[in-house]
Amino acid sequence: MARRPIMAANWKMNKTLREAEDYTAALIPRAEQAEGVDVAVFVPFTVLNEVARMSAGTPVIAGAQNFYYEDSGAYTGEVSAPMLQDVGARAVLIGHSERREIFSESDDLVAKKTKRALDAGLLPVVCCGETKEERDSGGFWEKIKTQISSVMDALEGDVDGEKIVFAYEPIWAIGTGDTASPEDAQDAIGKIRDLLRELRGDAFADSVRILYGGSVKPENIEEIMAQPDVDGGLVGGASLDVESFGKLVEAATRK
Repeated sequence: MARRPIMAANWKMNKTLREAEDYTAALIPRAEQAEGVDVAVFVPFTVLNEVARMSAGTPVIAGAQNFYYEDSGAYTGEVSAPMLQDVGARAVLIGHSERREIFSESDDLVAKKTKRALDAGLLPVVCCGETKEERDSGGFWEKIKTQISSVMDALEGDVDGEKIVFAYEPIWAIGTGDTASPEDAQDAIGKIRDLLRELRGDAFADSVRILYGGSVKPENIEEIMAQPDVDGGLVGGASLDVESFGKLVEAATRK
């Protein structure tokens, strides 16, 4: 089946309110021209309200970079799903490698967040990926399989594959300029889709969208998007400039 491509920007810890406003204003017309593509921006909490307000009624999906699975309580520094929805967020990034590696988020925590996001009606973009050492040792698939299986085990009952997105991001390629080859991306993402087919059946596996993330840029996006199981990109550094990200969005229309 034909899956709708997604091009997603992850600003990480970047952009002031004014910068976010200027970027969003420039992105909206590009997104409106990108027929058949979902365009998402995962932004810091400090600018989420304004980006969501500006994006309302446009094709741009405003998303958060993190949240906690409890709805309220003594969790200093955290925000909940209802809080995200209150400021207009429609999606949330979960389990990014920087959250896992720097902030020690476990597979169990990522799974709980994914379940809560789905229950709240937010679109979860769930990240998985391996380190250079894990890839070189031949253990990369076991790492990814565990990450994906943990999430799927936490989801009860039937899950609509169109309501969850996975993103394969080899940690060794993030911000390094060392991109996985298109063949490497297809190999890993194809394996993820096969695992999802094994765990949840054909309908789920064929409808769920899987992105590639890791030094994605205009110069390599065409080859990456040409792979049959790659449904878009989760873009870091190259998404900080709206002209660069706009080119990536345009490339996704040719999927």
